[in-house]
Amino acid sequence: MEFPSTLPIPAPVLEIAEKLETRGYETWCVGGAIRDNLLGVENHDFDLATAATPDATRKLFPRSIPVGVEHGTVAVLDGDNRPHEVTTFRRDVKTDGRHAVVEFGVSLNDDLARRDFTINAIAYHPLRHEWRDPFNGAADLEAELIRSVGDPNWRFQEDYLRILRGIRFSARFDFRIHPATFAAAKANASGLAQLSAERVRDEWVKGVLTARRVSKLVGLWEDVGAARIWLPEIRGSAQRKVRSVNLLARDPVLLLSFLASDPAPALTRLKFSNREIERGRAIGEWRDKYPDQKHIADVRRWLSQLGEHADDLLRLPLAPPALRKVVESIRAARDPLRLGDLAVNGDDLLSAGVRPGPEIGTTLHQLLDQVLDDPRRNTKEYLLKHAMSARDQ
Repeated sequence: MEFPSTLPIPAPVLEIAEKLETRGYETWCVGGAIRDNLLGVENHDFDLATAATPDATRKLFPRSIPVGVEHGTVAVLDGDNRPHEVTTFRRDVKTDGRHAVVEFGVSLNDDLARRDFTINAIAYHPLRHEWRDPFNGAADLEAELIRSVGDPNWRFQEDYLRILRGIRFSARFDFRIHPATFAAAKANASGLAQLSAERVRDEWVKGVLTARRVSKLVGLWEDVGAARIWLPEIRGSAQRKVRSVNLLARDPVLLLSFLASDPAPALTRLKFSNREIERGRAIGEWRDKYPDQKHIADVRRWLSQLGEHADDLLRLPLAPPALRKVVESIRAARDPLRLGDLAVNGDDLLSAGVRPGPEIGTTLHQLLDQVLDDPRRNTKEYLLKHAMSARDQ
């Protein structure tokens, strides 16, 4: 792969680089934007690597935020308050598989040498239009290959999250993983247990959202051993099932809930929100209980019981196409499905003589059942008459 003569560096990034260089601090563009632009993928979020220490960067740019100052990163705000990451050249001096202690003041090559994969270890000088590619990342881009920088075992042991990042890049670009890198990922998969649930969850979400083929992402999670540690509920049938659900790739929770034998524990382990866990629990409970679309009252009851989760079930490949059409007709007719849709409420029942307390709720649910059978019954006259008749029996 030949490097282009220039890259489309945004004006605010150029201004930051020029100011740093003017003060004597060597500064290069690095990171994902370099890789993506070389692949023809639009990405204007250019990060900068510089010889300036975080303190020096903050003095030069008062409008900045120390987003990761312990790792050398400062976010410099432009005139529109958009942040641009500026990170000091660094080298890892101590790692535990989750975090690294870094040393500042090293060279650009030392900084590139600590990066995860060769395709992410390419630098571009935005003012001199020079390229630095000490690990032949451009060649790997052309060969569509994910390869670790240096010894892959050491790279992964520095931060086990790199195993999941390698899987994500492979699925996003549909690249092969170099055999030695893949072997090291499998050999070090047990180290994934050391990671925080939040970091693993974020990798799963980013992987699903960006994968060209979600089936490849899930397959690699299984083949490398990541699923065994973090998502044991999807093992076994996942690859067979996922081939039919690539359309679910833009919803990480729905995808995981479909693949997992028991979604709620998987979502809980990854520390998804309570709302997402409830989504998974509903999908796991109801995905094998679709109503017979020929009985419209049963479909109404199904919609009533599922509430907001019905749409998730309808998106799954298991949902009968005819059921989707019935649901559309019910919604178009605005059929009452919830207690709040009834033509009467608790106050109406009290005024009619229903005893206060639990009987009110019980009666409302009985009336809703009547209306689910036949929406034409949803009138105040009919419902109060039925409530009184039931009370007198």
